[in-house]
Amino acid sequence: MSKRRRKVLPTEPVRCDVEKLSHDGRGIARQDGKILFVDGALPGETVMAKVVSTRSKFDELRTLEVLEAAPDRQVPPCEFADLCGGCSLQHMSSDAQIEFKENTLREQFAHFGGIEPEEWIEPIRPESTLGYRRKARMGVRYVKARESVLVGFREKRNSFLTDIDRCVVLDPRIGERILPLRELLHSMDAYARIPQVEVACGDDTAAMVFRNMDDLSSGDRDKLIGFGQAHDLHVYLQPKGPDTVHRIWPESTGKDDERLSYRLEAFDLTMKFHPMDFTQVNAGINKDMVNRAVEWLDVQPDERVLDLFCGLGNFTLPLARKGARVVGVEGDDAMVVRGRENAELNGLANVSFHGADLHGDFTGQSWAKEGFDKILIDPPRSGAEEVCKYLTAFNARRIVYVSCNPATLARDAGVMARNGYRLVRAGVMDMFPHTTHVESIALFERD
Repeated sequence: MSKRRRKVLPTEPVRCDVEKLSHDGRGIARQDGKILFVDGALPGETVMAKVVSTRSKFDELRTLEVLEAAPDRQVPPCEFADLCGGCSLQHMSSDAQIEFKENTLREQFAHFGGIEPEEWIEPIRPESTLGYRRKARMGVRYVKARESVLVGFREKRNSFLTDIDRCVVLDPRIGERILPLRELLHSMDAYARIPQVEVACGDDTAAMVFRNMDDLSSGDRDKLIGFGQAHDLHVYLQPKGPDTVHRIWPESTGKDDERLSYRLEAFDLTMKFHPMDFTQVNAGINKDMVNRAVEWLDVQPDERVLDLFCGLGNFTLPLARKGARVVGVEGDDAMVVRGRENAELNGLANVSFHGADLHGDFTGQSWAKEGFDKILIDPPRSGAEEVCKYLTAFNARRIVYVSCNPATLARDAGVMARNGYRLVRAGVMDMFPHTTHVESIALFERD
């Protein structure tokens, strides 16, 4: 059987009159009954674009020239924005980005949940849209034709790494060191055997985790240690799975020593975490988000509170500072341990952490049998549909739902509405500026 021939793409640029944005941030235009998805184009613009992919019902294009610009267009703050897939909205003003995210949340509530909040809150916005990102996984690739090593993020809509030497969105402790990182990797014996570098930043310390496919030579280890010393970075190796991650600089004195940390000053809390742990990428927005969630729950000293998908205790411990009895539940056993460590570190005895499968009926667990007055839910992108089916068993009067996916939040809101909860208020939080990622928060109450 012969291989299917690839379609020959048009070589002439296409004139596109952009009507609106798709949920992934591409301009939408129409031509001859076909939908055109145009990277780098904004609603109301006329652009010339190159066809990069074609299907029976739609084509994908990349903007070459803006003939008529929208008022919301701005010069991207990053010189690599047109090519790099790490960001998709740098050509759009911050106000327009927020409006786009708010509209996405509204549309998802209407489409998936058939519901709308009684009140829309003002968005939670960062002090700066640059240098905010504290967590990232960067690809590494040796390019033989160039005799160089690339480090960074994939190009838009393909698997190639973007040729960058800095990143203005990453925390400067990382983003300003990509070029020396490339030079370091190129100088190593294992230049073609390190496929990725995971980065994580605490308030006072930044770390890089190098995924080494083979045992490193003593010379390579010395180079990595020297890089950490020169740039004030903690350096880790990952020879196999996540459990093999270990620090080589500074020299580790034990697992408890291999921690970064951040402060939640409003609650006098220090939160410790391992570089591979899940933490929020935007420290400023995280603080505002925690403050908002605690305010909305309005926990009283005699109330029991449940924190589902609690992670290392980012919400659990601030809630415990309010004097309630707080139960944190998490599916990842390692994070349950981390939560207990943080509770002990901060001297909190009115909180407990438990591991449980939150994709099934957990109402029979010992920690669940006494019921709860208030509940906080902060699930992964897949949402908490199963959890929402069982919430009536706890008879909680108030629930705060923190979401990283408006579609699953809207779906789950519909489930909660059918179970007697009102969607009192909701709004977006700009956790990931310059991207289409929509973080949101919603308050539900039961009469």
